[in-house]
Amino acid sequence: MSSVAVLKTVEEPQTEQELTDGFHLVIDALKLNGIETIYGVPGIPITDLGRMCQEEGLRVISFRHEQNAGNAAAIAGFLTKKPGICLTVSAPGFLNGLTALANATTNCFPMILISGSSEREIVDLQQGDYEEMDQLAIAKPLCKAAFRVLHAEDIGIAVARAIRAAVSGRPGGVYLDLPAKLFGQVVDAAKGEASLVKVIDAAPEQIPAPHAVKRALDLLKGAKKPLIILGKGAAYAQADDEIRELVEKSGIPYIPMSMAKGLLPDNHELSAGAARSTVLKDSDVVLLVGARLNWLLSHGKGKQWGEPGSKKFIQVDIEPREMDSNVEIAAPLVGDIGSVVKALLAGIDKSWPGVPSEWTSTINAKKEANISKMAAKLGKNAAPMDFHGALGALKQVIKERPDAILVNEGANTLDLARGVIDMYKPRKRLDVGTWGVMGIGMGFAVAAAIETGKPVLAVEGDSAFGFSGMEVETICRYNLPVCIVIFNNNGIYRGTDTDPTGRDPGTTVFVPGARYDKMMEAFGGVGVNVTTPDELKRAVDAAMDSGKPTLINAEIDPAAGSESGNIGSLNPQSVVKKKKA
Repeated sequence: MSSVAVLKTVEEPQTEQELTDGFHLVIDALKLNGIETIYGVPGIPITDLGRMCQEEGLRVISFRHEQNAGNAAAIAGFLTKKPGICLTVSAPGFLNGLTALANATTNCFPMILISGSSEREIVDLQQGDYEEMDQLAIAKPLCKAAFRVLHAEDIGIAVARAIRAAVSGRPGGVYLDLPAKLFGQVVDAAKGEASLVKVIDAAPEQIPAPHAVKRALDLLKGAKKPLIILGKGAAYAQADDEIRELVEKSGIPYIPMSMAKGLLPDNHELSAGAARSTVLKDSDVVLLVGARLNWLLSHGKGKQWGEPGSKKFIQVDIEPREMDSNVEIAAPLVGDIGSVVKALLAGIDKSWPGVPSEWTSTINAKKEANISKMAAKLGKNAAPMDFHGALGALKQVIKERPDAILVNEGANTLDLARGVIDMYKPRKRLDVGTWGVMGIGMGFAVAAAIETGKPVLAVEGDSAFGFSGMEVETICRYNLPVCIVIFNNNGIYRGTDTDPTGRDPGTTVFVPGARYDKMMEAFGGVGVNVTTPDELKRAVDAAMDSGKPTLINAEIDPAAGSESGNIGSLNPQSVVKKKKA
């Protein structure tokens, strides 16, 4: 055992008995399974657990808010394929972390939320304990699995079950409830060590059925206008070489969903990202690899997809229930992405018919037209900046620094950056994912820097930054190589809204001319204010070269931006005018 206590028994004062307790068994169980980093917020009853984790060599990153710590753990899981660990206090702290756990589950990120909790006998009788809450019951509907541990000798098996649940099959979030009394429970050290479990083959391969592979290959062979869509599941799989070979060997054009950008470089000859509307509408066979036909792809139907019934779908997913979730899947391929892609590759030989040149020529013509049209917008060096001018500068930064990790959130800031900033390597773009939620920025940035050691560029809308902005202190405290760029247009969507009564600011308006850079300086980081794309490029380059925590306040025209960005159609509109009294 790595951590034991020594106790002399009263009956036999000459005999020493090695003991351990709940604190140390939690730590030993995590270490045995390769966990190296914990994200969390200290407090009763887990403060000492955090201290002991540090003593035992685990890295503990303390945040200012549990939701941000949870987001860090979630994206750590995405980047490493090991469950990210978030440690919180009970009740309100648990609820803060639960938001991130639910988001992780929705996005299929492996994460374990470990929360201290009140004692069962008091909670069950609702007698009013400190931060009393039945946390297990609340967590169950919002995550993949939830467990409670009441006895120290069960800690090892509970941690093992949580890890396996988080990473096996479709990854997701798991909740582990540890009542305060558990930590102090003392057991014999040898028995404690014997109770620990090292998880073997936590995420076993799931091989697709041969007949399912043949069905999919036959469908692709007969396609006149085939398309591959890569989702963030494909990025998570880390089957990068196989996926690239599939695209290149088949010759099929592809588009990446936002967090799959960089699996193949966005400037790859088969990338159809710049002709997205055309390929979605006109394709006849679509191969989905780790992508779901949810709202982000208009559920596989509607105007975006052309005439009803004009295409057939092949879907690769480890979860059988995902098939036919919105439209008929003509060729389901159930299995892990790496195994499925290898099986498809085995069926693509010298007799493969290739992709009709008419289809690729149409795509290339549309790409060139759209790229040319966009170039003029990105080349503006005006003050105040608009979104395109500012993003044009950041596009060049990432082109020159393809190893840097881009974190991105906002409304217009997110929507436009997805299309403008090209990525060149896998798992380098991290954003709001399936739910499209705000507030992931600083948690993702911290974990990306911790887990990869690479410089991080976090591009934030001013509204999105507000959800997690206090974590700039965390970034400064740990001296992380994070450069934050805030697109500051004085409000949500735009900074020009007004209150018709004249009483208050408009509901979407912030303090005009706010200087977020001063906030960074308050914690010892570097703050910069910029007004043009050229100034922005120079400031980001300096920050990335220095590796110092930096926040750049990029002044954007308050009138720039559109209501709700690219998802404005989801915003319901009232057609009723209320009569004035």
